[in-house]
Amino acid sequence: MLSSPAPRSHLHTREIIFQGYAREDGLWDIEAHLRDFKSNPFTTGASTWQPGEAFHDMWVRVTLNTQLVLQDIEVVMDKHPHPECPQVIPPMDALIGEQIGKGWRKTINTHLGGIQGCTHLRELLASMATAAFQSIPGALLDSGDDKPPLYLGTCKSWDFDGPVVMRHYPKFYQWKG
Repeated sequence: MLSSPAPRSHLHTREIIFQGYAREDGLWDIEAHLRDFKSNPFTTGASTWQPGEAFHDMWVRVTLNTQLVLQDIEVVMDKHPHPECPQVIPPMDALIGEQIGKGWRKTINTHLGGIQGCTHLRELLASMATAAFQSIPGALLDSGDDKPPLYLGTCKSWDFDGPVVMRHYPKFYQWKG
């Protein structure tokens, strides 16, 4: 838990939820839901949202195969601050056929960067990768016994020189001493 903060006023809340599902057809669905709220009335153009009323309420579902290749994508904006916001939904289909993994953020920006897309949806898509890795058994494992799982070397815990790799994957442990 964080320490007690200095005196302050609450302004904004963002809720993000990711969920992973195994489908009966052998594919995987990863869903993301983002909602933004203000603590005071918030106005954009002709719309005013009251405190606690979501002004962003967005959903993304990607359907993946076991190799993390997007088979489908669905985006819904239940709430959005500007009437132009939903115009970013059709271009999202450009991600179908792309693979989540190394370079995923670059892939997102190539297809949906700048005015081609939505900042919030790009953020969700980037983080959906880790939800996919957590949801899909074996998604980060390399099929060859002579190659380490793809997540080794990606964070402190999975350092090739660390105790976690030494315990779980001694074959790939690389002491740097």
